[in-house]
Amino acid sequence: MNRKYLGKNVNNSKKKDIFLILDPIIRKKEQAKYTNLQESKYGIDIWNAYEFSYLDKQKSPRLAILEIIIPSKSAITIESKSMKIYLNSFFNKDFLNTSEVIKTIKNDLSNICKISVKVRIKKTFAKKPSSISLIDNNNRITKPNKVYKFEAFRSLCPVTNQPDWAVIYIRSSGKMNIAWLTKYFLSFRNTGEFHELCIDKIFSKIVNEYKPDKFCVYGRFLRRGGIDINPMRANANEYMFLNFREDAQ
Repeated sequence: MNRKYLGKNVNNSKKKDIFLILDPIIRKKEQAKYTNLQESKYGIDIWNAYEFSYLDKQKSPRLAILEIIIPSKSAITIESKSMKIYLNSFFNKDFLNTSEVIKTIKNDLSNICKISVKVRIKKTFAKKPSSISLIDNNNRITKPNKVYKFEAFRSLCPVTNQPDWAVIYIRSSGKMNIAWLTKYFLSFRNTGEFHELCIDKIFSKIVNEYKPDKFCVYGRFLRRGGIDINPMRANANEYMFLNFREDAQ
């Protein structure tokens, strides 16, 4: 990442300059680091920005939670710190209504990612699903169609080398070895990868190892800089999770 916008004033920048703040990440370039990485049939990256603010037509400040959904099939995604700076640049800009500000963000992100990106103000979150812990589990094998979670997932940011924490949710139509899953999740603890690639790798590894007819993996990463990123990959649409929240998020 060559662009250094942290600590600089971008509030009065022109539209084209704000657009350049968004640092693109080419998915295929990141995925090409690994051979035989299996692509998911269904996948999205859910971003929740908890500190999004702008001015209404009376120039009164508005604070909202912004939900951004980027399809995993997009050629490009966004580096998170540049997304934070881009969204923060709206705090002193006035808009006629909420629809106008949402349209602006949607158009900018869709143009960068080269795919239609969904953007909306988030009012409520879905209920967290019932799940079974992989860590506090005395069984040897998972039960089909049940939701399991690994609560202490850790990886490293490839840009800052700072730790990223997450709860990983999985659901499979087939059985899986719990000790194997736990060992595999632990292998990421000193791995420098973007959130999205971590989930790409987990999806590919488990599908190649167990070949389930239906499988989904969902990473609920703890927020950094007021934003959490939650990638989800599946080979069955009905196994996809909703946008819920962890307590720590």
